[in-house]
Amino acid sequence: MRISRPFFLIMIAIFTFPCVKSQNDHTNENLAHAEYQTKLLLEEVINTSKGKGKIVPRTLTKYGELHLVNSRNWTSGFFPGTLWLLYEMSEDKFWMEQAELYTKMIEKEKFDGESHDVGFKIYCSFGNGYRLTGQEEYRNVILQAAKTLITRYDPKIGAIRSWDHNDDKWDYPVIIDNLMNLELLFAATRFSGDSTYYDIAVDHANTTLENHFREDNSSYHVVDFNPETGEVQGKNTHQGYSDESDWARGQAWGLYGYVMIFRETDNNIYLDQAKKIANFLLSHPHLPNDMIPYWDFDVTDLENEPRDVSSAAIMASALYELSCYSNNQKKYKEAADQILKSINSKYRSPKGHNKGFILQNSTGHKPKNSEIDVPLNYADYYYLEALLRKRKLKKDMKLFKE
Repeated sequence: MRISRPFFLIMIAIFTFPCVKSQNDHTNENLAHAEYQTKLLLEEVINTSKGKGKIVPRTLTKYGELHLVNSRNWTSGFFPGTLWLLYEMSEDKFWMEQAELYTKMIEKEKFDGESHDVGFKIYCSFGNGYRLTGQEEYRNVILQAAKTLITRYDPKIGAIRSWDHNDDKWDYPVIIDNLMNLELLFAATRFSGDSTYYDIAVDHANTTLENHFREDNSSYHVVDFNPETGEVQGKNTHQGYSDESDWARGQAWGLYGYVMIFRETDNNIYLDQAKKIANFLLSHPHLPNDMIPYWDFDVTDLENEPRDVSSAAIMASALYELSCYSNNQKKYKEAADQILKSINSKYRSPKGHNKGFILQNSTGHKPKNSEIDVPLNYADYYYLEALLRKRKLKKDMKLFKE
């Protein structure tokens, strides 16, 4: 296991966004809106679930009905995570009680070895829960989930396998989204002292860095490996406009992923990559003036294509953290501020609408005609995380990285 500066480890343990301290700001109205909407959403969940086993609100159907999923769904951790973030922002124990309830409902996912998204499911829920309460039970769930996730790692390839489906398309697919699940593994090494998790996370980060990115620092969605030789045998963008296009949420996952990986490793290779991705996104000629991207940057008829607020929320949260580590602090922070300003002015759900989701106008999987221009639970989660990070940033702060 590597040796890091004690201060660095202490700050990671204290808060997943280690370089800031709390301060008052003007987010009260946004928080009030989020609380109002989420209380409505809780009511809708109770009215809709009715013992059917589906307990997590994911989105709305094309008919405007609430779409619930079970704990196995890759998005199941975002709603409990949203509840934890509301508790952190408001200090209202009502939200902690709700967060505990919905977090417990997905605990069995710590054993789901068929999902590469156990990190999304467990760390957004139990990870926030442990950070805010210190409950040993939550820590143990995180450790078990990490043990489960690394069963999908192949040292010959140097990465954790993503999907098990569509074996007619891929033999060993690794998607850019998978970077986000590495945070679970870094936490497991901190909690246990076992460097196995850390080493696997770093290997996966390096394999992705070597194979997913184009010369302009945009990324493919999927890289397919030969499981026998470990060689790359295909690259495509499954949820994008074309294989060579810049699928917006994929670029956001890459940005957030490498900012987080730098935080956990203190390795400037990852910070440099995060900056390259950020600069690619912020200078893209097809990024709209309001900073809310279309679902893919390379679609031809921009004016008639849906936006993806989820990508914008992920970007904003990542840019706030990146501003802590970069000499271009002002550039990244101002970009994140502009994204949140646009979301708050144009892309929030009207009060009492959308069954209680906080945001609207996200896009899930356009090529499959799925979840287009709708609320999505992960958009709400990363939006609240971005609001929280904005609130905690001090204007006169010293950068953690000099």
